[in-house]
Amino acid sequence: MLTTLAIANYRSLRNVIIPLQRLNLITGPNGSGKSNVYRALRLLAETAQGGVIPSLAREGGLQSTLWAGPENIGSSVKRGQNKVEGTVRKERTNLRLGFASDDFGYAIDLGLPEPSRSAFALDPEIKTETVWAGALLRPAALLIDRHGPMVRSKGEDGEWQVLAYQLSSFDSMLTQFADPKNAPELLRLREQIRSWRFYDHFRTDSQAPARLPQIGTHTPILANDGADMAAALQTIQEIGDADALADAVNDAFPGSSISVLNTEGSFEIAMHQHGLLRPLKAAELSDGTLRYLLWIAALLTPRPPELLVLNEPETSLHPDLLPALGRLIASAAERSQVLVVTHAAHLIASLEEQQDCNSITLEKDFGETKIVGAERLDIPLWRWASR
Repeated sequence: MLTTLAIANYRSLRNVIIPLQRLNLITGPNGSGKSNVYRALRLLAETAQGGVIPSLAREGGLQSTLWAGPENIGSSVKRGQNKVEGTVRKERTNLRLGFASDDFGYAIDLGLPEPSRSAFALDPEIKTETVWAGALLRPAALLIDRHGPMVRSKGEDGEWQVLAYQLSSFDSMLTQFADPKNAPELLRLREQIRSWRFYDHFRTDSQAPARLPQIGTHTPILANDGADMAAALQTIQEIGDADALADAVNDAFPGSSISVLNTEGSFEIAMHQHGLLRPLKAAELSDGTLRYLLWIAALLTPRPPELLVLNEPETSLHPDLLPALGRLIASAAERSQVLVVTHAAHLIASLEEQQDCNSITLEKDFGETKIVGAERLDIPLWRWASR
C-alpha cells in the first residue's frame, strides 16, 4: 500500500506531500488542483510503461507542465504590498514525482536537456531515479540509484555494482533494468506500478462502445473506455462475487437486476426494472444508469489492483445515486487501495462516513495548491535525491 505521494513543480503542485491510507478522498473547489494530483499520479505510473516522456509531450512538453509561478513568493507579495515578479532561479529546473509504500519508495526527477542541435532538443531528460527500502529516502536505505546515464544497484553484501553506464536520457530504469537476478527490487516495483488502474470519464453517448454489442471473452478487468462492460459483468457473475453485483444494482436501482444476452458470442447488457414488461438494453439506458453500471463493472473486478484511482466518478450521476456509489467504492477499498478525486458533496459525505476514510482538501494560495489544515495532519517526511 502506498503511504506517501510527493509531487514537486507539476503545474500548481509546487511542493505537495500527501499522506495516503487505504481509502483516500481528494477534494476541494474547482481549480484547486485536484485534477493535477490525478494527472501527476498517472504520469508517475507511465514510468513503468516507458511512456513518461511521450506523456509529457502530449501535455505540451516539460515547460508547459512546470510550476508557472516564481521560485519564492515573499511575505510582502502575500500582503499585497508588491507585485508577483520573476527572480533569478537558484535551483535547477525540475519536475519531481515520487511515492513511498509499505515496502519500497521510488522517485524520478525530470529536467531540461543541454542545448543541442537535435530535433528532440525539447524532450525532457530523466536526471535521477531512486529506489529505497522503507518510508524515507536515506543513504542506508538506498537500493538502486540512477544519476544521468549511470545506474547502480546495491548488492546483498552492501557493495555497489554498476548496471549501466550509458542509459538513454529518455529511458526509465524501471523498463530497462527490472532484472530478477541483478535488480529484483526494480522488477517488483515495476510490476506493482503496472498493476495500478485509472478510470476517468466513461463514454455514455449514443455511439459509446458500452452501448453496443461486443464480442465476449473472459474480462476480469474492465477496459478504460468501458467497451467490454457486458463481458466484465458476465465475468463477475461467473468467477467473481455475483451476490455483490446483484446487491450493488439493487442498492442503486431498487427492484432492478441485470443479465447479459449472448447472441453467438456477442454480449449485450439487459436491465430488468420493476414495472416494465421487458428488459432495457444498453442502448436504451440513460447516461447516468449506464455510467453507474460501468462503475459496478470496474469496482467489483475479480482481479483487484493494488491501487485504484477514480477521477470524478460522479459525472452524469444523479445526486441520489452518489450515496450508493460511495458504498460501492468503500467495498472496493476492502480489496484495493483506492484514491477518489471528486467535488460532489453527496459522494464526499458518503465516503467520509467510512471510519478509515483519509479526506484531503485542497485549496489555492497565490496559484499554488496546498492542503487545507496541513499543520493538523500527519504529513510524512520526504526527501528528494540530489542531482
